[in-house]
Amino acid sequence: MTTANLLVELFVEELPPKALQKLGDAFASVLHAQLVAQGLAARDGVCTAYASPRRLAAHITGVLAQAPDKAVSQKLMPVAVGLAADGQATPALLKKLAALGADAAAVAGLKRIHDGKAEVLYFESTAQGAILAEGLQKALDEALAKLPIPKVMRYQLQDGWSSVHFVRPAHGLVALHGSSVVPVQALGLTAGRSTQGHRFEAAVQPVQLQDADSYARQLQDEGAVIASFAERRAAIAEQLAKAAAQVGGGVRAIEDEALLDEVTALVERPNVLVCQFEEEFLAVPQECLILTMKANQKYFPLLDAEGKLTHQFLVVSNICPQDASAVIQGNERVVRPRLADAKFFFDQDRKKTLVSRVEQLDKVVYHNQLGTQGERVARVRAIAQAIGAQLFEALAAQHAIDGTQDAEVVQDYLMTCVDNAALLAKTDLVTDMVGEFPELQGTMGAYYAINDGLPDDVAHAIEDHYKPRFAGDSLPRNNVGLVVALADKLETLVGMFGIGNLPTGDRDPFALRRHALGVIRMLAERDLPLRLGALLDAAVPAFGAKIADPSAALQDFIYERLAGSLREQGYSAQEVDAVLALRPQQLALVPRQLAAVRAFAQLPEAPALAAANKRVTNILKKADAVDAHVNPELLQEQAEQDLYVQLQRFVPEADAQFAAGDFTASLQTLAVLRAPVDAFFDDVMVNAEQLDVRLNRLGLLKTLHQAMNRVADLSRLAA
Repeated sequence: MTTANLLVELFVEELPPKALQKLGDAFASVLHAQLVAQGLAARDGVCTAYASPRRLAAHITGVLAQAPDKAVSQKLMPVAVGLAADGQATPALLKKLAALGADAAAVAGLKRIHDGKAEVLYFESTAQGAILAEGLQKALDEALAKLPIPKVMRYQLQDGWSSVHFVRPAHGLVALHGSSVVPVQALGLTAGRSTQGHRFEAAVQPVQLQDADSYARQLQDEGAVIASFAERRAAIAEQLAKAAAQVGGGVRAIEDEALLDEVTALVERPNVLVCQFEEEFLAVPQECLILTMKANQKYFPLLDAEGKLTHQFLVVSNICPQDASAVIQGNERVVRPRLADAKFFFDQDRKKTLVSRVEQLDKVVYHNQLGTQGERVARVRAIAQAIGAQLFEALAAQHAIDGTQDAEVVQDYLMTCVDNAALLAKTDLVTDMVGEFPELQGTMGAYYAINDGLPDDVAHAIEDHYKPRFAGDSLPRNNVGLVVALADKLETLVGMFGIGNLPTGDRDPFALRRHALGVIRMLAERDLPLRLGALLDAAVPAFGAKIADPSAALQDFIYERLAGSLREQGYSAQEVDAVLALRPQQLALVPRQLAAVRAFAQLPEAPALAAANKRVTNILKKADAVDAHVNPELLQEQAEQDLYVQLQRFVPEADAQFAAGDFTASLQTLAVLRAPVDAFFDDVMVNAEQLDVRLNRLGLLKTLHQAMNRVADLSRLAA
């Protein structure tokens, strides 16, 4: 069989930059998979994807000109149906064979195979292997059909009559098997060997490809195009680092993987240039300047060694002129109005205080069932007050509030900060800056709060109350921010669950999963002494009659998110299940409970105790309500007497360790009960005929069960 490497390229108008990498990978992977499915390419062959602003391409190694023939065995019908008593073919069998291109002469060669129920006739033949031209046509059609196109456009072909639907108008198709053109068609185009290089800097136009393997080299040498997305991205990253080093002073380009990907999708021949703007613009918060340069212009701002924005930035140009001054000046001229707009918005916004903007929130609709942003702010304030009271009282009891000052004064100050931050947290939504750049909500509120002379605790809480915004994001930096962030997220969760607006599948428009994980992270990672049920109890009343109480369903939702998060952190499903089965209310304690369960599971006594605990659980489920009460005088058997004595001896010690938060020690103390528990089940009949004896034994098991399952449901560890 003749094999050679294959190159397929589709040349198009500029592709959507944010989708380019996915389009390139999908085009190559589907093309390869389809060729493999037809036997034209090896599964372990190398498939290289190429994607530039104006092309999608794939290079596949070891592609056959024709796939090998393949033996085919086709099930026809039961022998009793296909053959008459005299062994002659029935009309039904002859009709079936004719449909397969065979006649009565094939009857003698049919195989008989018993399928377990009856003897069945099979027709065996040889299918000719696919020819590359036909197989590639099928693969190409499939690859184009399965492209993850964000938005399809319709355009006319050159004949003026036909039209096709594709992501962008296509102008060229290349299909080379070695050095030979494969005659395939797509989107009104017929494959050839010519493609286009860079619009302005190609040495040759068009580029005539010699063979499949010369594609990337010829495009770079003759067409001034780096076809590989990965190579182009690496070249840009290298040039950014070199340009920053040339500027000196320890500056570095801002790190933004998404921006780097987008710029890679915008240029074919990257050339990084250093530009600058007037230093007076640095008086504007750097978040505003950075965002406008990145989002609107696709520039890379330069930061100094301390992370502060400088007045210089990097541009990734798509041309490499000998004198780049015109390109530099053009980019500097373009960015100046953007920065001037940001400065104007900032100056205008500071003319009004945040407090004066509160009333405007009454005119902004939040949700048609939950009211305006003003109503939402009132709910967040009420929830924040309730949570703040819970938190600061708990911290005062733990002496976690600064003991050098009067605790009541400190608590009053913190509660005032909480209320002010909750009142003002959403006011920057009606500022000009956030209206232009919604991504700056919270950030601008903090700047304006400082401008209004509010305490840093309030300003930081306004900025931080959206945190964590994404996985791995930082948490609010102080307790005021934590309280307001919890109130904000709980308001969203309770409100949406209360009106039945729940996430489904991949659809979660109000980011309820993210909010739930945010609540979990704040409670656990900041070790907050707050109970989940009490938090929901604080949030539900703020809605009045607008919602039905969703606490039960919302708790289940939060525990599901917690379980998934813990498994991602490396805890086993058994460990997570054992701890969360108890529905722990203080999520801050869950990591210690998991550590205790993991340590307990390593003990030699653990499997037997887990199995016994499972048995006890099943016994108590079948029994009516049982009190954990034991009358020593009704203990008849030596084994139950011994178990009672051991419980009296070790349970108080384990309880004291549990109360002190030493969950690992508590479980290890109870591990000594293995022998008396085993003896109890070997020698004692729990369901004794005498009622008082039976109830006493059930009470003994209830006492054991309560002692063993304070940290986790150990029965979940049983194999």
